[in-house]
Amino acid sequence: MVEWTESEVKTLERIWRNVDVDVIGPLALTRCLIVYPWTQRYFGSFGDLSTEKSIQTNPKVANHGVVVLSSMKSAMESLTDMKNKFSALSTLHSEKLHVDPDNFRLLSDCLTITVAGRMGSKFTAEMHATWQKFLSVLVSALGRQYH
Repeated sequence: MVEWTESEVKTLERIWRNVDVDVIGPLALTRCLIVYPWTQRYFGSFGDLSTEKSIQTNPKVANHGVVVLSSMKSAMESLTDMKNKFSALSTLHSEKLHVDPDNFRLLSDCLTITVAGRMGSKFTAEMHATWQKFLSVLVSALGRQYH
């Protein structure tokens, strides 16, 4: 079980107040699909992902980015029990979708870059450390079924 200090919880709340799920989600997923093109194999039903432009303008990519980030934001409700909160998603990604669990980390890296870019100097080193802890716990929870 992960323990969260009051300061960390407040820091995460501060970060999420600055995150527009409808903007950050699509941007982070788009970045992931462009920077790590092998991740595209999980999105065969999304249509053309052959170019940067086609990924950036793909409404299914944008919609899925919102879904992913909305789910991540809901993790704030279960900071101390993310493994149970995301057990069904872990099972889905492992057993049905066969997603390589390292892709969760890749997406979290893209999300960090996107959030930091949007927040600029407001995204302090302390915030970054807390954000990385949050994402590490979330990635671990999503990868739980793989263990």
